[in-house]
Amino acid sequence: MTEPENEEQRPEETVPVESGRDEASEVGTTTDDAFIVPVAMEDDPDDLFAGDRGTLDAEVRRVLVLILQRRFLSAERNRREWALLRDHHQIVESRLNDLFLRLVVDHARGLAYKQQVRSDELDVPILLKDAPYTRAETLVLVHLRTVYQRESAAGESSPRIDIEDVEQTVLSYFAEVDGSTARQQKAIRNAMERLDREGIIDEETTGRYRISSLVEVVLSAEKLAELRDWLRARQAEKDTADAAPEGAEEPASNDADDLVEAGAL
Repeated sequence: MTEPENEEQRPEETVPVESGRDEASEVGTTTDDAFIVPVAMEDDPDDLFAGDRGTLDAEVRRVLVLILQRRFLSAERNRREWALLRDHHQIVESRLNDLFLRLVVDHARGLAYKQQVRSDELDVPILLKDAPYTRAETLVLVHLRTVYQRESAAGESSPRIDIEDVEQTVLSYFAEVDGSTARQQKAIRNAMERLDREGIIDEETTGRYRISSLVEVVLSAEKLAELRDWLRARQAEKDTADAAPEGAEEPASNDADDLVEAGAL
C-alpha cells in the first residue's frame, strides 16, 4: 500500500498570471486611474452643475434667488418657499448680508423681503435700484391703502375692491393736462396690473380685487398721511382755480414733480 504523500512532497500550488497584467487590472482599474475614480456629474449629489462650488441644497438656493428676483415673498402665495425660508433663515440671511442686503421677515403679515444696506461709515456698493411708482400707481396705492385701513379697522380681514371704485376715486385726482378720460383709465388699469403682479392686490374675479397686507409695507401710515395732505392741498388749489374769474392765470405746477417732493416717486 502506498503511503500518502507528506506536506513536503506536495507540489506548490500556483495561480497563473497573464503577462502584461497586474493586480490593478484584476479589479477592473488601471495604474492611471487607481488613485481617483471619475464620478459622473449626475451621480454626484453635491454638484448641481459643472464647476459647482455652492454649499446650499437646490431648494434653498431657489428660495434665495426668489428673494433676490421678487419684491416680496409671501407665505400665502409661496407656502413651500416660505417653509424653506423659515427652516433656513440664518443661512439665507447670511448670503444676503454678503451682498450688503438685509432680510426682513414679517411673520405677522407673512411677508419676506430684502432691503439695501446703506451706511455712512462703509463704502457700500448699491445692488438694488429703486423702481419708483408712477404718478398713477402712487394715486392708486393711496386709495387702496385708505380702503385697506378703513376695512381693517372695521374688522374685515381681507378687504376687497372693484375696479370701478378705484377709477371713480383716482380719476378725481387727475387734471386736464393728464389727457382724456380714456387715457387716464388706461393708466389706472396699467397701475392695477403692476400691483397685481407684485402681490399687493389679487384679482379674484374679473374687475374685483382682494387687497393684500403688502399695501401696508409699501405705503406706511406716515407716508399715507403725507400723501393725503398733499392731495387735499392739490384739490384745494384746483377748487380755487375753478372759482377764479375767467382769463385769470393759474399758477404753474407739475403734478409729477410735486409727487416727487412728497416722496411718492
